[in-house]
Amino acid sequence: MAEPGVETRTRSSVITARAAASFEPVGRSVATARAFVRDTLQGWGYSDVVDDAVVLTSELVTNAVIHAGTAADVLCLRTEHGVRVEVADRYPEREVPLQGSAEPVAALDRENGRGLLLCAALSSRWGVEYSSTRKRVWFQLDLPDRPVGTRHAGPALPEELLPVADERVRVAVLQVDGAGVVTSWNDDAALLFGYPADQVVGKQLGDVAAWPQTPGTGTGLAEALRLSRWEGSYGIRGTDGRVVPVYASHLRVRDTHGEPSTVCLLVREYERAVLQTPARTSGGESSGERTADPFEVFIGSPAPDDLDGLLQRTVERARDMLDGDAAFLLLATDDETELEVRATTGLPSARQRFARVPVEAGTSRYASARMPAVHEDLLAVPGAVPLLNGTGMRSVVTVPLKVEGRLTGSLGVAAEASGRYSNEEALRLQFAADRIALAVESARLGELERLRRGSLSFLVEASDLLAGTLDRDQTLALMAQMTVPTLATWCAVYTIADQSSDPYLSYVLHEDEERIDGLKELLSGIAPPDPVPAPGARVWNAPAEAAQRAALHMSRRQLDRAAPPVSSGIGTTLATAAVVGGETVVLPLVARNRVIGMLTLGKPSDDHFRQEILELAEDLSRRAALALDNARLYSERTAISQSLQRSLLPPGLPQIPGVEVDVIYRAAGEGNEVGGDFYDLFPIRDKAYGFAIGDVCGTGPEAAAVTGLARHALRLLAREGFGGPAVLERLNAAILDEGARSRFLTLLYGELWPQEDGSAVLKVVCAGHPLPLRLRQDGTVEPAAEPQPLLGVMEDLELFEETVTLEPGDVLLCVTDGVTERREGTRMLGDDGLADVLRTCTGLTAGAVAARVLRAVERFAAEPASDDMAILTMRVPEPLQQ
Repeated sequence: MAEPGVETRTRSSVITARAAASFEPVGRSVATARAFVRDTLQGWGYSDVVDDAVVLTSELVTNAVIHAGTAADVLCLRTEHGVRVEVADRYPEREVPLQGSAEPVAALDRENGRGLLLCAALSSRWGVEYSSTRKRVWFQLDLPDRPVGTRHAGPALPEELLPVADERVRVAVLQVDGAGVVTSWNDDAALLFGYPADQVVGKQLGDVAAWPQTPGTGTGLAEALRLSRWEGSYGIRGTDGRVVPVYASHLRVRDTHGEPSTVCLLVREYERAVLQTPARTSGGESSGERTADPFEVFIGSPAPDDLDGLLQRTVERARDMLDGDAAFLLLATDDETELEVRATTGLPSARQRFARVPVEAGTSRYASARMPAVHEDLLAVPGAVPLLNGTGMRSVVTVPLKVEGRLTGSLGVAAEASGRYSNEEALRLQFAADRIALAVESARLGELERLRRGSLSFLVEASDLLAGTLDRDQTLALMAQMTVPTLATWCAVYTIADQSSDPYLSYVLHEDEERIDGLKELLSGIAPPDPVPAPGARVWNAPAEAAQRAALHMSRRQLDRAAPPVSSGIGTTLATAAVVGGETVVLPLVARNRVIGMLTLGKPSDDHFRQEILELAEDLSRRAALALDNARLYSERTAISQSLQRSLLPPGLPQIPGVEVDVIYRAAGEGNEVGGDFYDLFPIRDKAYGFAIGDVCGTGPEAAAVTGLARHALRLLAREGFGGPAVLERLNAAILDEGARSRFLTLLYGELWPQEDGSAVLKVVCAGHPLPLRLRQDGTVEPAAEPQPLLGVMEDLELFEETVTLEPGDVLLCVTDGVTERREGTRMLGDDGLADVLRTCTGLTAGAVAARVLRAVERFAAEPASDDMAILTMRVPEPLQQ
């Protein structure tokens, strides 16, 4: 295999024809060179390699006349096996840039430098030759092999490159008489469009055909049916009212009686390869056929599958057709009030892509994109075509793209010289626009459908993620991470605490983490956007203006030699200015009829948002606003619950002489519900202390009310001198007085008296609560009370108290049912399991006993506890040895 750049032409190659031309170093020469090569190769019958040859010639001539600034000589050589094209320039006519000069380095998306790469990718062989005054780049394209006896054959292609078609390709065959009436309609036509034959036969084809044309220009359906041959795209209205894009081949015939009719073969548009005829060369045309327009050749060739590729080829061929310097194509938004730039050639596309211009820019017919327009000199009407401002273009012709009378886009060709275009060029361009409009609209609808499916999937995933958290900070992070880089290059979220508060910059994210700090500093130094509740995205210019002022100020300081040296911060400032130099939009975050913040999305320098992205961002902002407000409400509720929970527990434990006391309390869940477990330990009078541990049925405000009632009532009644049974009986009556708000309450209440001999006497009442356990010094564990009825159920209670004496070294363990009812599957810790744990606590302090019990309970099951737990331990220490 030959090495790239090495001459491989053999002496036996026979040159059968040659053509040469020279082109001056001006922008128009590129289009003229393309037309020269295309016409030459088509005249030789080499249509199979025309497209590749034109692309390579365009790149090489551009390098010569635009980037090198020299004239270019193009030589085409025909051989029996293919074609060889040579492009020579006369360097060096332009000054060579000095090393280290201030000229900016070319961006990666610049057009220069691609010629040799394309030669390597597209040509069979290529090479470069240098001399002291010339540089010559040549490439050779071989013709594809064709089996003997065939009229036309394409090259063998990999399966993944073959045209796409359904498993069962259906070809609609219909016959139309001289008056345009359908006389035959086959079964495939009925399946494709939904009409049985008896509903169509006898009617005009125009009743079901959606023909792409603008009234007054182009070829109509009636004219096309009278041509001997016609091939192209249009639409058929199905029974559901939708237009089915089709590719058709028409052949005019006559029957044995001499009556003319037209046979029409139709397939789905994406299956056009089934019927499409290869481009005809001038040598193969019959005298009765008209010469094909260059744009018609493009229409007849396989169109790219993607919309962007189709639009790009359209503007390139439109520029070639009118020998222009630039061309552009804009598509209309859904409401047809604006046009969005989708493809350009000869213009700074990176700056213009997705920019929007109004359809109606004024009152005259030339200010509306709905009508063809010719501007002979744009300097005479500044701003007439905003897209061309500052591009050096002087004359322009624009025509609308329409489908069934509805504006779908606008196609324009511009030139650097004034007075280049007239109504004749407008008619030619309008004809081309009519031919391509339906294909463009079909591809646009396909892209829009794919985008909407992707948007729906994106919104579903975003909703799931936002619903999966109630944490405010995590919600803010998710909002930003879902938009960057899917919807925007950077994102900032402002939040508003209440109606009297100013917006606060809460979160900033950029796809490049190194730019976040500079972006955050910039946004913090400017006033936030106004919290306007109006739906939809609105443009916000403040960040770009502030960044430009900062960059200008920093540059002036850098150039001012009298000023002190400036740090490397100028690099950060310039980078930040580039970050926010594009379009910035603000979307309000509205939840429950209140603006709670703003979602700000931005693009880098000279970039714009497409309309579909803004609509998707608006949908996301509504979901994000509700999630953010839910997180705020949840945080407020959690704070209130935690504050209420703390108020239901004692602020601290008193020191009891001669008795060790320790308490552990664990609330289940995330703190969003007030628990029903409580404990208390308080002095009653001198040398007498009360203690309690209880559990109210349920959680929430109702349970909290009973908890507060019980804790405060116990203290009050005990200090009034009532004994244990009397205290609980009066508390039972108070709970029953709450009526429907009452709750069951299990309660262990007792009074403690430390003794002079080192022991402690306890009097306890266990009302429906887990029994307290007593651990003796010898490891024996036994219940320290008898079970009695719980509170809040019966009016007449007869409770009694039991006396327990804790000897030195003894421990009393009191717990709530969250400890004993700890579960792992079908197993439960229970009273016996708790007693087993307590037996291992001999000799431990009260705090150590509580900690060991808690650790055992937590290890009993892998899942987190689902119920509150309270553990109260009291121990009489052993006397110190003398």
